[in-house]
Amino acid sequence: MGRGNLRIYLGAAPGVGKTYAMLSEAHRRVERGTDVVVGFVEHHGRPRTEVMLHGLEEVPRRELVYRDSRFTEMDVDAILARRPAVALVDELAHTNVPGSRNGKRWQDVEELLQAGIDVVSTVNIQHLESLGDVVESITGVRQRETVPDEVVRRAGQIELVDMSPQALRRRMAHGNIYKPDKVDAALSNYFRPGNLTALRELALLWTADRVDEYLRQYRTEHDVSTIWHARERIVVGLTGGPEGRTLIRRAARMAAKGSGSEILAVYIARSDGLTSASPKELAVQRTLVEDLGGTFHHVIGDDVPASLLEFARGVNATQIVLGSSRRKTWQYVFGPGVGAIVARDSGPDLDVHIVTHGEVAKGRGLPVSRGARLGRGRIVAGWLVGVGGAALLSLLLTLVLPDLGLANDMLLFLCVTVGAALLGGMFPALASAAFGSLLLNYYFVEPVHRWTITDTKNIIAIATFVFVAVSVASVVDVAARRTHQAARLRAESEILSFLAGSVLRGETSLDALLERVRETFGMESVALLERASEVDPWTCASSVVTTNGKPLLRPEDADVDMPVGDNMSLALSGRVLPAEDRRVLAAFAAQAAVVLDRQRLVDRAEEARALAEGNRIRTALLAAVSHDLRTPLAGIKASVTSLRSDDVAWSEEDEAELLAGIEHGADRLDHLVGNLLDMSRLQTGTVTPLIREIDLDEVVPMALGGVPEGSVVLDIPETLPMVAVDPGLLERAVANVVENAVKYSPDGSRALVSASALGDRVEVRVADQGPGVPDSAKDRIFEPFQRYGDAPRGAGVGLGLAVARGFAEAMGGTLAAEDTPGGGMTMVLTLRAAAGRPPVRPDLPAQATS
Repeated sequence: MGRGNLRIYLGAAPGVGKTYAMLSEAHRRVERGTDVVVGFVEHHGRPRTEVMLHGLEEVPRRELVYRDSRFTEMDVDAILARRPAVALVDELAHTNVPGSRNGKRWQDVEELLQAGIDVVSTVNIQHLESLGDVVESITGVRQRETVPDEVVRRAGQIELVDMSPQALRRRMAHGNIYKPDKVDAALSNYFRPGNLTALRELALLWTADRVDEYLRQYRTEHDVSTIWHARERIVVGLTGGPEGRTLIRRAARMAAKGSGSEILAVYIARSDGLTSASPKELAVQRTLVEDLGGTFHHVIGDDVPASLLEFARGVNATQIVLGSSRRKTWQYVFGPGVGAIVARDSGPDLDVHIVTHGEVAKGRGLPVSRGARLGRGRIVAGWLVGVGGAALLSLLLTLVLPDLGLANDMLLFLCVTVGAALLGGMFPALASAAFGSLLLNYYFVEPVHRWTITDTKNIIAIATFVFVAVSVASVVDVAARRTHQAARLRAESEILSFLAGSVLRGETSLDALLERVRETFGMESVALLERASEVDPWTCASSVVTTNGKPLLRPEDADVDMPVGDNMSLALSGRVLPAEDRRVLAAFAAQAAVVLDRQRLVDRAEEARALAEGNRIRTALLAAVSHDLRTPLAGIKASVTSLRSDDVAWSEEDEAELLAGIEHGADRLDHLVGNLLDMSRLQTGTVTPLIREIDLDEVVPMALGGVPEGSVVLDIPETLPMVAVDPGLLERAVANVVENAVKYSPDGSRALVSASALGDRVEVRVADQGPGVPDSAKDRIFEPFQRYGDAPRGAGVGLGLAVARGFAEAMGGTLAAEDTPGGGMTMVLTLRAAAGRPPVRPDLPAQATS
């Protein structure tokens, strides 16, 4: 039995027609003879959606009792027993009622898929887990019901149900989504044009990325190497030089001309040592690419043009942007350059743009990556010039210029030897000197065409030539090596200064530092390993691994092991580094240890800060116990002592008054101790809300029991949606806020408690007409043991609002302070509307767009 197939209808916002489209698909499948059942579909009271359910078999829902209320959820066992071919399951991100088989509906769907049942479901883009922060920044609402992106990505089909913001707002205005009395609030809050446009863009981009995954998978499975121009992808070839910023900005302008274009900046590094570019410049260019919405890639390859083209074809790029060469004119004798080769080999399906810049023909500067090694190409060229050049020169002097004289002939051969030294170093130059002396002896010294020398002067001349040639070759070789070493040291110092500066400024995390090590040395994986003692096993503090690399668990498994002290090691795999590279690697290893220590110090500082905050809380608690708690205790003690006194005959009225004082003091003590306990639970993180759906008018009136009768005006409409809260926490939060409002309300005025619905939120507003609080103190009043002003009625330790905000945030809501029009302060408690019941019962729109 194979796994079932998942099909998802994805929407940008409520009301675009996902459920309608799903039910339409169900009817089409039923007409084709497919066995389809409705596992769970919520029509939200919309008549046309309800009509679409007619003719479809519905599996009875399972009833659950939670906190004396009845709820219905999808019955997974009944669907598994029925074993249909296709099951319709609405609202994939829904949270099940406690006591259900699974906590989330997508987990129910996973069970159905594992049983081989195909599932058709719906979800909004704002419910994807990875987009929670983005959606909150756009709409101001944090989505508590989410589904992991991977669950949606594994779907066999994802169909976007799209609608323009204008059309969706018209549908809203016509009353097809919410009832008319909620339309204005919804249009001015969640359904603002900007919100809908941003959510629509998120949905379109996420779906486009999913399409890209399908395309890459298909091209890989069918071994498609040609480029398909399905989407503009612009690859920017970087050398690490200063022209890179110009190329990136030029590519960004090109991408801006076509919607959906993508920028990929790539740097090709050789595998023979340190990278040949400035790390500082590459870091700046990486940041610039990411700021412009692109991605930065680091590729290892000795053949730069081939590696660049291979990368471009691998990502299905359509354009390559390169800079005009920085080489001087004479340097073209060594080859046509990367740009010319890429343009020649790109083929008809890949456009190559050569962009001019201010560094054209100014020279590429000294090589900084290859140290004293001249490279295979230069060594081969040195041998060719030293040996082949000497042979060609002999032929030229013999056939074309036979009468130049021995002195001139020797100077020409000396030039060839110097050229061999410049290109290939010492050994090609020595070979050129030896071979050149033999050719001079055979062709140009009497007797010619013989290996003997009769004239002593010629022997001295030949010996002098060899000596001068070897001396010049040695000097040239040493100078070339010193130049390369100086360039390498410059590269090393630049790397280390940039590294040290970034570490000291705290700009580099340990993962980023290890990634820098991997890129600098062209490795496949890097890990910082440590152990508590020499007998303990190694543990990985942090690691960076490429797709071709493997995780490193012990220094023995690495190609390069750089110890840092006795019990820490920086391990690298990919290739063996030469000795000169280990000098820089040692500096990286030391800095990695510093970064790790700094991170741990930061963690300990945070722990110390938390301990200091706890000490402050305990100090304030002691002050509260010594003062605020003793006041009601003193009143209770005095009343009890008076009642127990035998010297005074108390009347019934006096006894009732004393008993009332005792009751009032006990109530104050109970309230103060309750707030102290609540604050302690919040500080220790032990508050675990039990969320369920409930009406506000069941909770808010109960929260008014602690304030004098007639001191509050209550305005809670019965048409409000249910809220997803913990009733006990909500009651305590509202009680504290109302008590604070009553305490600061002037004599003769009453606090107002009202509620309203805004989109998928419900706001409870508690307004008073007291002195109010300035803007600078609005956040401070929510801190523990803070009391603004003199608090003339004096009871309390300054915990009420802190506890209220803590409980609100624990339930996924917020509590903020605003000014009351005309004077005073308004506390705004924002709660989530229940997902199982919409704010209103809207009608279905005339049609659904899919």
